[in-house]
Amino acid sequence: MQDILRIKNLSKVYHDKNSETIAIKDLNLELHDKEILAIVGPSGCGKSTLLGILAGITNKSSGEIIFNGRKKIGYMLQTDCLMPWKTVLENALIGLQITKQTTKENIKKVNDLLDKYGLHDFKDKYPNNLSGGMRQRVALIRTLATNPDILLLDEPYSALDYQTRLALSDDLYKIIKEEGKSVIIITHDIAEAVSMASRVIVLTKRPCQIKNIYEITFKNKGLPTENRKALEFNFYYDMIWRDLDVHL
Repeated sequence: MQDILRIKNLSKVYHDKNSETIAIKDLNLELHDKEILAIVGPSGCGKSTLLGILAGITNKSSGEIIFNGRKKIGYMLQTDCLMPWKTVLENALIGLQITKQTTKENIKKVNDLLDKYGLHDFKDKYPNNLSGGMRQRVALIRTLATNPDILLLDEPYSALDYQTRLALSDDLYKIIKEEGKSVIIITHDIAEAVSMASRVIVLTKRPCQIKNIYEITFKNKGLPTENRKALEFNFYYDMIWRDLDVHL
């Protein structure tokens, strides 16, 4: 399987006047093409720092990040960050405007994505007219608009209620697969990780290192809500829970 991204001996150290804090230490990891890779670990272990380094908004201290010819990154944060004074369509176009890619072709693509994923009737509405789930869908389409090769998702549904998270995990999975994206998703939800990802990386507490890697295989893999009912689901869930030692 081809790797789209390789991380070699990555470290991140924060310094202040009196001390240093090692957030990430000698981390080695690869992301396969069109793979959904989930990362779980204790709070404060450096998961978000890792995504920030990959997105280019945080400097690494040492190590290598190697892209296999494609390095356009889409970064989706925990909150949707929609601008309340802009319409759904205008919010979805922000990434294209920032990167100066507002061509007719790209604007049509955004409109097509909004149509395809159930937001056709809301293009001219404002964010306060949308449910939490719909807002997150707009945020995902905004991220997809620039046609990134790799999606970085930092607990994208953590602010939503349980029922909405379940429904949106199916939506997210379908969108990722249909658009053919490679994804790294950070989550505190073990069930979300197991039901969505093809691999789950378990990290140690700070300094962040890899504790275990699980290849997630289901006999009849389907949508995340379906995978939660599979016999294999509980096996992976229990193994990862024990790895985390309930210190999520």
